[in-house]
Amino acid sequence: MARRQRRQQVVAPPALTVEGGELYLISIRPVYAYQIFRSRKKFELRRNAAGRIPEGAVMVVYASGNVRAIIGEFTVGRVIEGTAEQVWRKVMEQPDAGVGGDAWHYIRGAQRAMALEVQNPVMYPRRVTLEEIRRVIPGWNPPLSYKQLREGEPVYELIIRRLRRLAGLEPDYEEEPAVEA
Repeated sequence: MARRQRRQQVVAPPALTVEGGELYLISIRPVYAYQIFRSRKKFELRRNAAGRIPEGAVMVVYASGNVRAIIGEFTVGRVIEGTAEQVWRKVMEQPDAGVGGDAWHYIRGAQRAMALEVQNPVMYPRRVTLEEIRRVIPGWNPPLSYKQLREGEPVYELIIRRLRRLAGLEPDYEEEPAVEA
């Protein structure tokens, strides 16, 4: 008689939320990341969209390449999804989209693509390099594209939360329960 084994169901910690939106970490090439923070690039394009990013989400930006640092964040406005051609056509309809032909070469051929409208870009007062992060979290690697951050993740608790406090995006104190007199 075969014994049934109960599978342990692994439940992921809840997604982090800030200012009413979910929190993500996104890797962007430095030239495009800095265009976002100079308000020149209004849409960030992604190929092979691995999951839905909702409007109102906060994208913490890791600048890859020769920068290799967490440098700021932006809020997601509209999210445009579809084939590469559909996304490109809709983005090009937007005035001052801030994307050029190199962006088309990036998403061309993708079966699923996504464009995230950039709103309220905030560069942190200090950037934190990959080397600094790895001193605190050995072996840490940034996402290849993007990933949702979850409660208790060390990169949020030890790095991003502090950067957000420095930028005035989170209170610099922990809320304590009210004490009745």
